[in-house]
Amino acid sequence: MAEIVAAPEKGPNAWAQAIAALVVVGALGGGLYVIQKNDAQNDAVAADKPAVCRSDDDDKKATEKAHAAHRISGTELCTALNRADLPALLGTPQEHAVTAYGSDGSVKMASGPEIPSPEGTVRLDTYTVQLSRSYDDLPIAGMEDLLNEAEAKTVVGHSAVLYSSQTIAFSFDLGGGKSDTAPGGTARVLMVAPDTKDGGGSYELAVWRQDNVRPDDAALLSIAQKVLPAIPGWAAAG
Repeated sequence: MAEIVAAPEKGPNAWAQAIAALVVVGALGGGLYVIQKNDAQNDAVAADKPAVCRSDDDDKKATEKAHAAHRISGTELCTALNRADLPALLGTPQEHAVTAYGSDGSVKMASGPEIPSPEGTVRLDTYTVQLSRSYDDLPIAGMEDLLNEAEAKTVVGHSAVLYSSQTIAFSFDLGGGKSDTAPGGTARVLMVAPDTKDGGGSYELAVWRQDNVRPDDAALLSIAQKVLPAIPGWAAAG
């Protein structure tokens, strides 16, 4: 099987490299996680039904652990993202979710603590969409100076930045135990402050295509308008 994940280009300074590390490691974790989840999705695919975010005992325990630490879980992010109208928002209403899964991981920075980074991912035939949460202390304001093709935005009343990230195609040969990488296309990513005060941390909504065509910004922003307010604990603008 092959899985394409969004990995950003190397940033121009230490702050951008820190951001890159968060996204790369999180994406890699999700790419490996989908292999473990695929068997659970086979029945839905065989029946030509949309995949659902799994909610077994392991997922429930992960959610309980996240709530105890006042955080959101990967399953909750997956559920918020895996909307019935997601294919229509992407411009492919004839498609449906092929895989949908959440993962709960963290990123260990070289000179700092582990930063929780749960994520939810939904893959269709044409698109993959990923929603992640980072619990770092970095505000969104000023990020546009560190990222590729970046533009400051305001999304549902929260500070945001829209930028591009180069994808890498990770190919896993489950039979031979080998893996390979190749250049991919462009992912468009929307980084949004979790509160209206932009006090640190972020949600990231990333969209990329399996055919490496550049995604449509309007579709990404439309998804953000629908998905972000559905996240448990989302702080609405007053």
